[in-house]
Amino acid sequence: MSQMTPAIFLLIAFFTTILTPTCGEPVGVCYGMMGNNLPSKPDTITLFKEKNIRRVRLYDPNQAALNALKNTGIEVIVGVPNPDLRSLTNPSSAKSWVQNNVLNFYPAVSFKYIAVGNEVSPGNGGDLVLPAMRNVYDALRGANLQDRIKVSTAVDMTLIGNSFPPSLGEFRGDVRWYTDPIIGFLTSTNSALLANIYPYFSYVDNPRDISLSYALFTSPSVVVWDGSRGYQNLFDALIDVVYSAVERSGGGSLPVVVSESGWPSNGGNAASFDNARAYYTNLAARVRENRGTPKRPGRGVETYLFAMFDENQKSPEIEKNFGLFSPNKQSKFPITFSAVRAGTAVE
Repeated sequence: MSQMTPAIFLLIAFFTTILTPTCGEPVGVCYGMMGNNLPSKPDTITLFKEKNIRRVRLYDPNQAALNALKNTGIEVIVGVPNPDLRSLTNPSSAKSWVQNNVLNFYPAVSFKYIAVGNEVSPGNGGDLVLPAMRNVYDALRGANLQDRIKVSTAVDMTLIGNSFPPSLGEFRGDVRWYTDPIIGFLTSTNSALLANIYPYFSYVDNPRDISLSYALFTSPSVVVWDGSRGYQNLFDALIDVVYSAVERSGGGSLPVVVSESGWPSNGGNAASFDNARAYYTNLAARVRENRGTPKRPGRGVETYLFAMFDENQKSPEIEKNFGLFSPNKQSKFPITFSAVRAGTAVE
C-alpha cells in the first residue's frame, strides 16, 4: 500500500469531521401504562427502537417491559412505586427488591437510575423516602454497582417556595427538613436530583404574567432578565430555579435530570394539538442542542418527555392527553429523539 500524503490525509479528516453527526443529548420518554388499549410491552419497546428512543423511564419494575428492554442498549430509569416505600425502609426488603427488579436483569438491561418514589408529599410518606433510598443504595453497593446505577427520587415543583427570579429559587421553608437531607445524600453518592418540570402548569396557573410563547419556546427574543442572564423560554428558567434551590440546600453543582415534562393536547386550558406539538418538538430540539441553561451553560440537561402514549385510565381528563403516540402506535408529533446512528431511520 502506498503511503498517504499529508494533504490527502487532511482532506479525508476534514470530510470525516463534517460528515460525522454530533450526537447531542438523547431525548428520553416516560413509559406510562395506565391504559386498557395500549400496545404490548414488547411491541412498545420495538417502537422505542424504531423511533431511536434511547432513554426510557418506567414508573415500576414491570417485568414484561424489562424483559423486552434486554440487550437494546436503551438507558432505563426504573421507579419504586410510592406504595412500596415503606417496605423498602427494611434493609432486607430493599435488598430483595433490588435483586428481583435490577440485578436479575443487569447487565442486559442498561439501568441508569432507580427513582425511589415519585412526587412524594413530605407530609404523606416523606419520612420514608430517604431511608428507602439509603437501603436501595446499600443493596447496589453490595453488588458493587453503586457507581453504575444511581439512586434518586423524583420531586415536583410544589416543593419550590420562591421561583422568581430563577437565581433566587429555593425550596419551601416547611419542606427543607425533607429536601435538604435528600440533597445531601445525592451529593455524597454522586447522583442527580430528578425533577418533574411542567411549564404548562406554570402557564395555566398564571397566564397574566406568563406568555404562551414563553412557555412554548416560540418567543423571538429574551422575555425575562435575571441580572445578566436572559431567558427566552420558561423551561430554562424553571430548571435554573431548581438549580438555585439545590444550591441553597447545600447541593452545590448537583446535576438535575428533568424526569418528566410535557404538554396536553386536549382536556384543559391551552391544551390543544398545536400547542402540544409546538412544546414537544421545540423541547426535543432544545434538549438535543445540549447547550445547558443560562445558569449552567454548556451542561446538557437529561430530559424525559411525558409520556409515550395517551393513557385512557388516568384522571382527571387532562391527564389522559399527554401522549406522544396514540395507542395504535401512530406518532402524534414529528419528533426527532436522537441523532441518527448508522443504519437507523427516524421519522
